[in-house]
Amino acid sequence: MQTILGAGGDIGKLLATALRSYTDEVRLAGRTPEKVNAEDLLLAGDLLDPAFVNQAVRGSEVVYLTAGLPYNAVVWEQQWPRIMENVIGACVQHQCKLVFFDNVYVYAKKEIPFMNEGSRTDPPSRKGRVRAKLVRMLETAAETKELRYIIARSADFYGPGARNGILNLLVLNNLKKGRSANWQTDAHKVHSLTYTPDAAKATALLGNTDSAYGQVWHLPTSEERLTGKQLIGLAAQQLRVRPRYFVLSPFLLALGGLFSRTIKELGEMQYQNNQDYYFDSSKFIQAFGFEPTSYHEGIRQTVNSDSYSTQRS
Repeated sequence: MQTILGAGGDIGKLLATALRSYTDEVRLAGRTPEKVNAEDLLLAGDLLDPAFVNQAVRGSEVVYLTAGLPYNAVVWEQQWPRIMENVIGACVQHQCKLVFFDNVYVYAKKEIPFMNEGSRTDPPSRKGRVRAKLVRMLETAAETKELRYIIARSADFYGPGARNGILNLLVLNNLKKGRSANWQTDAHKVHSLTYTPDAAKATALLGNTDSAYGQVWHLPTSEERLTGKQLIGLAAQQLRVRPRYFVLSPFLLALGGLFSRTIKELGEMQYQNNQDYYFDSSKFIQAFGFEPTSYHEGIRQTVNSDSYSTQRS
């Protein structure tokens, strides 16, 4: 048995499919879980409830924490530590291995132009400090409670059906509607993006590789160094439209933040967009012989997926 906590998100659904290569029993746990594979076991509940998490984890060999919370620093500060405490407690009690799907918010501002697993962790944002706290909780549990865990870290992501993917939200969704794409702060900076099907396959592989535990792993991401403008160009080419785009400057984001909480939350993260943002996953690529999907092919598959075909028809 392997269990996904927060199974309804962009990664959880793809991960459920990928896990079928390793186990006949996949349990999907979350607020409103839906079957991905016909044989999936569903369990509905709230990860803030320790009794529910304990029930969800019981009997599992490996547990994957892929949950997402509203993009709000206050919510993260209040809820993420409680969720992680519940998950760690349940995994320790039932002797489950834990794979935590993480982002790059823990890294110091100066590390963003070239991030690898050894990059310094000194987050400049509130949301980043929450993520750093979660990592410390895992490290402490490993030292004091013998928790076995992996941190599977992704860059900003995109892919078929990725409702929260940066490229999906800012570029593809707009271009397919005949609008200009959007980009944050500077479209001439390099910006790595992890393709969600690659991330899911790699997370499943890590969870089922005993020697991978006790480490941070960058999930496989194209080694190409493309700028926002170049990524927009590839998207426009696939959609057969002009590569028009509009830059959301810090001033415009601050102005928009007066009317939208989500836009306001983007303000503190612009240090990731006003400089190159390169995500090095060579450790994983070399260890597993995995070839990440190119941006050209990833965008092609995303544009040709059922979600985009339906939206364009």
